[in-house]
This record gives sequence, structure tokens and C-alpha cells, in this order.
Amino acid sequence: MDLAQRIAEAVAVARSVVTYHGDPAKNAAMDALYAGFVKPGDLAFDIGSHVGDRVASFRRLGASVVALEPQPGPAGVIARLFEGDGQVRLVQAACGATEGEITLRVNTANPTVTTASAAFVASADGAEGWQGQVWDREIVVPCLTLDRLIADHGMPAFAKIDVEGFEADVLAGLSQALPALSFEFTTIQRDVAFACLDRLAALGPYRFDVALGESQSLTFGRFVSKDEIAAHLAALPHAANSGDVYAVIAGD
Repeated sequence: MDLAQRIAEAVAVARSVVTYHGDPAKNAAMDALYAGFVKPGDLAFDIGSHVGDRVASFRRLGASVVALEPQPGPAGVIARLFEGDGQVRLVQAACGATEGEITLRVNTANPTVTTASAAFVASADGAEGWQGQVWDREIVVPCLTLDRLIADHGMPAFAKIDVEGFEADVLAGLSQALPALSFEFTTIQRDVAFACLDRLAALGPYRFDVALGESQSLTFGRFVSKDEIAAHLAALPHAANSGDVYAVIAGD
């Protein structure tokens, strides 16, 4: 990485810190949403932590956190923000279907959309709302599975998965149902969301709700079937862009 890229990345990461940590109203809304899934004393996984705003929310709710972030810049922010907090365990790695190493396609100017998915980069190319996004370098990072994280750290009460089009690969590395989780979706790759729904249906009797963008607000206010949530995602306009699907085991 040359000097210009280093400066651009540092500026982008600093901008993310302000964006994701600097809005008290947004943080309160986030806490209210996650309080439905995370209780004091719980363990939460944050897969794709970026600069740790969800880590901060989980900690405010009294949970311990395993934060997985493979990018050195954002991981460094998490290390500094939670230095001395023994309830936050930072793992500088990606998550996928198998253990080993994986190549990240880095967006230096907007590291929040750095991805391990070549298909995500291809889908964004020329798509409305994604103009100007450039994945300008690659880095090789360690890759773990959800099964490995569970073996190493225990079963989480909740796992948030936000990995820019690699969500189905992350769930492919999980062989048992979690009590609750969320995964990000985008309207440029609805097929990834449908693959995630199929994987979760194979793991257990999940039901679903969805929050669009950074609204921190569930759409249905109840948990619906896989078919209903899939139809809802399919019908969203392209401009909806992204959001998070929340999944809980039926009866919880």
C-alpha cells in the first residue's frame, strides 16, 4: 500500500468512527433493537465488526463480545476503543465456510464495503447507488468458521453477520443452530440472502424479521416464515439498498 492509499484509508476509518459512534440517538435506537436479542451476561459474536459500533452496543447491554474484524485499520480502532475491557475479545480474521486464508478486496476510500466476495464486487459494478466504489487492492488474511469460534469461545446468544456479500459463506461454516442472529443483505445480491435463508432453514426452525438500512427498526414487529421474508426481500425496490435480516428459533 502506497502513502496515498495509507492516508486515504486513515481518513476513511476516522470518518467511520465519527459516523458509527458519534450519534447518540442512533446508538440508543441500536441498543433498543439489540436488547430484544442480547441480555446481560450473554455472549455475542460480531462478525465483520468494522469500527465496533455493534461491539459498543452489546457491551452497553451487558454482554461479552467476540469481535471478528480482518482489516488492520478498523481492527486497530476496536483494540484502542476497548483496551482494558476483558469482556471484548478481538479476533483479527475473516469468517467463511472453511478455515485457512482468504483474500479480501479492499475499498481503501470506503473500507466498510471491503469484501471477500468477488461476486459482490462484480454485482456492484455499474449498479445504481454504487457508482464510484473502487476495490483497489487485495490483502490475504486468516479465515475462521463459526464452528471454530463456537469451539474456541462458546455458544453465542446472538451473532451479527455483516460481511458484504459473504454472508452465505459464513453460514456455510456453521453446523448447528444459534439461538438468534442477523445477516446483512443487499438488493444487488438478493440471491445471497435467499441462500442464507435456505441455510438457516436447514439448521433449525427459524423465523424472521428485517430492518432496512440503519433504521434500527424491525419491519414486521413479529417473526414471520422463511417464505414470507423471502417474498418481502424479493419485492423491495432496488433503492432500499441494504438491511439486516434477523432470525430466531421458533418458540424463542
